[in-house]
Amino acid sequence: MPRPSSAALPVAHVGLRILIVLNWIYGAIVLAILVGMFAAEQWTMTALGVPPSAQSGPLIIGMRAIAALGLVAVPLNLAVLKRLVAMVQMVRAGDPFVAANAQRLQAIAWFLLGQQMLSLVIGLIGKSVSTPGHPLHLNAGFSPSGWLAVILTFVLARVFAEGTLMRENLEGTV
Repeated sequence: MPRPSSAALPVAHVGLRILIVLNWIYGAIVLAILVGMFAAEQWTMTALGVPPSAQSGPLIIGMRAIAALGLVAVPLNLAVLKRLVAMVQMVRAGDPFVAANAQRLQAIAWFLLGQQMLSLVIGLIGKSVSTPGHPLHLNAGFSPSGWLAVILTFVLARVFAEGTLMRENLEGTV
């Protein structure tokens, strides 16, 4: 029986490919900022809105650490996106409930967990170096929706694993 086609899958495939390119651009920008923080510290910090002062030393160190951790996010994002692309391709082929997709979802869940841990560390660094004179506003730290995504992805990975087993059992009885 032919399967109904969905316009969402080609859109998802293109969207994921665009996100992969944007992830690399993000990485290049963060790397440029990090290099600038060392090569042209005063210029970069002024551009980032941190005027030179005796009290800005810890802030600068914290911002360097945050930028370095931002680079760690690039391979985590790439790992998630590449696995999603592979899953979309399997779904487009009409074969979503396979062991490979269950394994991909399991890996994605672990990478999402890594991203959440990274966000917590970045948020803690931001809070520790932020001062009233030099506030550092970050969109990092604890994210209930991020942690929910981690849990849901682990559950979905298990659902796919069970679906794969059920499919294999069904094919074995026919």
